[in-house]
Amino acid sequence: MTRWTNWAGTETATPQRVHTPRSAAEIAEVVAGAAIEGRRVRARGSGHSFTGVAMTDSDAVDLGQWTGIASADVQAGLVTVRSGTTLRQLNADLGALGLAMTNLGDIDAQTVAGAVSTGTHGTGARLGGLATQIAELELVLADGTVVSCSATRRPELFDAARVGLGALGVISTVTLRCEPSFVLSAQERPEPLEEVLEGFDQSAEENDHFEFYWFPYGRNALVKRNNRQPAGTEPEPLGRARQFIDYEITENFAFGALCRLGRTMPKLVRPLGRLSSSLLSAREYSDVSHRVFVTHRAVRFVESEFAVPRESVHDVLAELRALVPKLENPVTFPVEVRVAAADDIWLSTAYGRDSAYIAIHQFLGMPYREYFAAFADIAGQVGGRPHWGKMHELDASVLRERYPRFDDFVRVRREVDPAGVFSNAYVDRVLGRGDRRRSEPLE
Repeated sequence: MTRWTNWAGTETATPQRVHTPRSAAEIAEVVAGAAIEGRRVRARGSGHSFTGVAMTDSDAVDLGQWTGIASADVQAGLVTVRSGTTLRQLNADLGALGLAMTNLGDIDAQTVAGAVSTGTHGTGARLGGLATQIAELELVLADGTVVSCSATRRPELFDAARVGLGALGVISTVTLRCEPSFVLSAQERPEPLEEVLEGFDQSAEENDHFEFYWFPYGRNALVKRNNRQPAGTEPEPLGRARQFIDYEITENFAFGALCRLGRTMPKLVRPLGRLSSSLLSAREYSDVSHRVFVTHRAVRFVESEFAVPRESVHDVLAELRALVPKLENPVTFPVEVRVAAADDIWLSTAYGRDSAYIAIHQFLGMPYREYFAAFADIAGQVGGRPHWGKMHELDASVLRERYPRFDDFVRVRREVDPAGVFSNAYVDRVLGRGDRRRSEPLE
């Protein structure tokens, strides 16, 4: 048995068996064998989720040997990718084809299956999360059958499985709607937080991608505005020396040193936070899209994120700003604020409403529970929905009230996995255990 830990060290498991399939047929063989013997199965990717969504003490399916693009229709922009492929590899492979994802988050370590299954998103008021870019999914169900679903083929399974938490089956391939490669211009600069909040809606509407980082105890926020450039625009990236200084030295090495100092001497966190806010620098450049979207993160942390109705963002942030000075333990990491368009995916955090995403963080090894619990209460007052891959304590009884199609998802789960082959403690907490009975087949 091999002990496995996620990226942040918040979850650890020692599965009895670790399978490394190299084809959909091998995934099916693993699942069918486990189901016959009454064992549970969980697929795992890169371990970047902060929750126990991938944990199991029974059978783990490691998708690290099932990677790469399976097929591509470049003219149509449809690319089928194997589920264990990391976003980093996918971005490189798409670039070689002259294609790109429409939107991305700022981390590319996740596998494609893990990213879509937990609702990974980027920012953009007119854009949805990664799962909205899916045209078709291929899954291995609990009985070992391999099925495909799309908007026209088994549409209910498709509506559920695009953000499925691994509870419906093991994703074997994902077909994505991509587009021709494009260049983004990036403008990053410190601005007074009050001005950022005052112009929040205007910035969200006027920019393709807008987000900001609020540094607790400081007056400034780091604001990022990324916008598409016309086809044929030549990128003007930062020079290698500037990239190294800004990202590796300042944002990783120096920031990590400040965090470690604050962990050792908590009384210094507040003045260090004010210092960090005052030392933020501006930069402007352009590059191919994924190089602008993605940021290298070497400093480890824990994170909780909630999606709230976009019109509620000011109220939530006002309460969060009032909360932070009252906490027993200071906060070392900034708060990240993003936006996304409404979608129709049943367990998407943006289902049915334009959303603002507020993510809070704490440096690894520093106390966070009081902060995270209080934030969850604040977000809960406006129906906030927790990111499925980030830390929260909510269960099915609460989440059912926040997702209009929650019971539809539970029904589909019961139909395709009546025995709970794909269950684990996290999934059972957030979805409920169900009655494990067989139902009518899906359409």
